[in-house]
Amino acid sequence: MPQSISAKKTVRQNAKRRAMNHWRKRRIKDQSKAFLDAIAAKDVATAETEYRKVCGLLDKISCTSTIHKNTAARTKSRYSKRLLQIKQG
Repeated sequence: MPQSISAKKTVRQNAKRRAMNHWRKRRIKDQSKAFLDAIAAKDVATAETEYRKVCGLLDKISCTSTIHKNTAARTKSRYSKRLLQIKQG
């Protein structure tokens, strides 16, 4: 248990940050699942709209310290390849 005032404040800040990071990552997972469901259903129109949504969300969250910019870029790249595959095939 923290004893000093600053240590108690740090515990509060960590709890708040952990909750915010969890919320942001949950949003990414939910949006990614919607995109991947559209890919699995071979629905190109829905997949394109969901791809734009997930890319915007990844860009927005990568500006914070929740995920790294390169992680967001790598995920977007992989999703764009999957989108192109169902467009062509």
